[in-house]
Amino acid sequence: MAQINSIQLHLETGDLSGAGTDGDVYLGVCGREFSIDSTRDDFERGSGRTYVLGENADIRNADVNDPRKQGLFTENVARFPVYIRFQPKSRGDNWQLLRADVRFNDSLHIDWDTRPFIPPSSEGIWLGVRSGLFVHLFNVSHEPVPLTA
Repeated sequence: MAQINSIQLHLETGDLSGAGTDGDVYLGVCGREFSIDSTRDDFERGSGRTYVLGENADIRNADVNDPRKQGLFTENVARFPVYIRFQPKSRGDNWQLLRADVRFNDSLHIDWDTRPFIPPSSEGIWLGVRSGLFVHLFNVSHEPVPLTA
């Protein structure tokens, strides 16, 4: 089994009015949630950023959001939903997610993405109390992720 030593999450926020947020964003993988936050002003209108968890981490609270400490393995990624969860600051807080892409251990072979249902020409998905708080990602890997017994 290959241990997950690092997770690379790329997020893109839309450019429409009200697209950005100061709310909290979480990544769910292998039955665990990770807080996605950096020292920068995250999730701003028209922005895109890659966040690294684990090895070479660039997020806040990296020590408690380290996949290496959780005993996570690439073979188990497909056993649970891979998702983005938005926690708004208020009932009126929304976030326009254009794209989310997750890779493990810098591998192109284990790739989860919103591409299959958020076309590049679309306005993305609005997340908020009135529109939903979760977006699940698809396995778009170049090779299928094996399920172990």
